[in-house]
Amino acid sequence: MSGEDAPAEQQNAVDQKQETKPAEEPKAEPPKTEPASAAAAEATATPAATTEKVPEEETFTYRALVLTGYGGYDKVKLQVKKGKPALKAGEVLVRVKACGLNFADLMARQGLYDRLPSPPVTPGMECSGVVEAVGEEVTDRKVGDKVMVLNRFGLWQEVAAVPATHTFLIPEGMSFEEAAALPVNYITAYMMLFDFGNLRPNQSVLIHAAAGGVGIATTQLCNTVKDVTVFGTASASKHETISQGGVTHPIDYRTKDYVEEVRKISPKGMDIILDPLGGSDTHKAYNLLKPMGKLITYGTSNMLAGQKKNLLAVAKNWYHQFSIHTLSLIQGNKSVCGFHLGYLDGEMELITQAMNIILDLYKQGKVKPRIDSTWHLEQVGDAMRKMQERNNIGKVILTTEPMPEEEKKEEPKKEDKKEDKKKDDKKKDDKKKDDGKKEEKKDDKKKEEPKKEEKKEEEKKEEPIKEEK
Repeated sequence: MSGEDAPAEQQNAVDQKQETKPAEEPKAEPPKTEPASAAAAEATATPAATTEKVPEEETFTYRALVLTGYGGYDKVKLQVKKGKPALKAGEVLVRVKACGLNFADLMARQGLYDRLPSPPVTPGMECSGVVEAVGEEVTDRKVGDKVMVLNRFGLWQEVAAVPATHTFLIPEGMSFEEAAALPVNYITAYMMLFDFGNLRPNQSVLIHAAAGGVGIATTQLCNTVKDVTVFGTASASKHETISQGGVTHPIDYRTKDYVEEVRKISPKGMDIILDPLGGSDTHKAYNLLKPMGKLITYGTSNMLAGQKKNLLAVAKNWYHQFSIHTLSLIQGNKSVCGFHLGYLDGEMELITQAMNIILDLYKQGKVKPRIDSTWHLEQVGDAMRKMQERNNIGKVILTTEPMPEEEKKEEPKKEDKKEDKKKDDKKKDDKKKDDGKKEEKKDDKKKEEPKKEEKKEEEKKEEPIKEEK
């Protein structure tokens, strides 16, 4: 018996009890007094309430993406969970509409992100949706509120219980996809640029992966400050898009040395450099800083090479890990900062302040998340692949909307085509073998024909001899 069948059988059992109950009541008819009648009514009402409550709790299901182990894209599986998440004091239940995919999620899949608990676990740091229920002590959220959510993990599912303080009201006109694309990227970009970087007019900023979610958010925020020059690394195919978005000097890091390109345009170097790469690139970034310049490192994406953990890439990154003596910092008049939003989950006041400013900028039309693509939960592997292979421009979004049956049917068709191709290839191979055998038979026949002719000739020669005799 499957788990899905269990609630139905329980419900049938309850229905049978309810059907047999009226037949049993006449056997022991209570005295016709008001207290007894009230007691009987209460006794009747209690089981009814129970029968209604139990099936409701047990039949509540929701879909969730679960990291089942560390490794490739297939390690994140779509599962059906049973039972409504229980709300604690200060929490709200959110019906999730869209989720954001971040580089940290890709690293978590390979076991390179220590803020995610060990598998099995549901990933997801940000989402958007509608409040379905509020717990005790929640006063600033109500059922029906459209919210975006920032959490340490657990948001890649259809419903999520989260602290109310981790939710932010979605402004009028913002879509659920945009709301899911905003928290991680824009809070990260804002706090690096303004809290650490102290960005001011007429300064220069180097942004790596300028076409990614953080890259686009950082560029838009740079454009809110007068005369800021933005250098951005990205593959050549993305240059037109990032230039239109505000990058002053796009650099193709795949074909050119970005350090040389920066030096050509700005010989003194950069005022602010945002480094998500790690390893040897952090050394390059530090050497590119002007006096009074700031390096803000916030990731180690150089560790990510291939679907599964690449020990060589990890070792190489750690071997080239940046370190510096305080005396060098003093003499160079430079600063090095480290930022990790995942470790700020206990500083919600700081995060809320940043988010309020970002939402005001959104309302003014100065920032707007760029959505690269939206994928169904069933397509999470393809979504991760697109991001890991650096094929996205902007944010990659997962939607909880069920995948249409037509699209589901297309997947087996692809498999069928593969099977058909295998069968066709096998038929071709078999045909080649048969043709080869036929050719061999023909060759054998050709070889046999001269022998037959020789025999005929010999027989002809023997016939006159017989006649002479």
